[in-house]
Amino acid sequence: MSLPLIGAALALSGCSSTPVDNTLGWSPNKLYSEARDERDSGNFDKAVELYEKLEGRAAGTPLAQQAQLDKAYTHYKSGEPAQAQAAIDRFMRLHPTSPAMDYALYLKGLVSFNDNLGLFGSLARQDLSERDQKAAKESFESFKDLVNRFPDSRYSADARIRMTYIVNSLAQYEVHVARYYHSRGAHVAAINRAQSALTDYADAPALEEALYILVMSYDALGMDQLRDDARRVMETNYPQSTFLTQGFRKASDPWWKLW
Repeated sequence: MSLPLIGAALALSGCSSTPVDNTLGWSPNKLYSEARDERDSGNFDKAVELYEKLEGRAAGTPLAQQAQLDKAYTHYKSGEPAQAQAAIDRFMRLHPTSPAMDYALYLKGLVSFNDNLGLFGSLARQDLSERDQKAAKESFESFKDLVNRFPDSRYSADARIRMTYIVNSLAQYEVHVARYYHSRGAHVAAINRAQSALTDYADAPALEEALYILVMSYDALGMDQLRDDARRVMETNYPQSTFLTQGFRKASDPWWKLW
């Protein structure tokens, strides 16, 4: 075969390997429908690809905005929180007055919320109070923004429940640390963390234990007046408490089973 013919053959070979876009000619509605089907079937990468095509072809339309949010949700469902957050932040930046802003805020909070814990999951042994608190605080702020800006949104009721859960968890985190300090004999540090919980998280279930840690830590330091004051507050607010008679709860009793 002559050189020109070889070159032509290689060129044809290269053309035959060019990916064919099977979505050419699809309407935006068909693209959206196919993307949802792929996502619902667990084909997350394919769904994201279709949502991105839809964003481009339907640019400037409400359907393109919906594609951006659905792409973020797909990343969330596929266990890619960083990509989900990036997609949500981009949507919020590009469409600050979108009618779907309440959903964007809800999804932003949901991405950071660990829904395999407490009321929302399988009651795993490790609870949110033993994990990094940064994500919990970010989730709370997103839900709070949603509730404040869109109190009547269909997503606000669930957001309020999750906010309560997060607050209780953050309170328990302080108590978790206070208990650790107390067990190590660092009673001043234990008192500081228990007081932080009492000051910052009113009505959280963990406050019963926070008061008990104060009683025990003040007693260990020989601060009888403060010990008695803490005990009096505890007996007034938790008259049926078993802490004073049985001590710390067993490990089999996770905090979130109390509420």
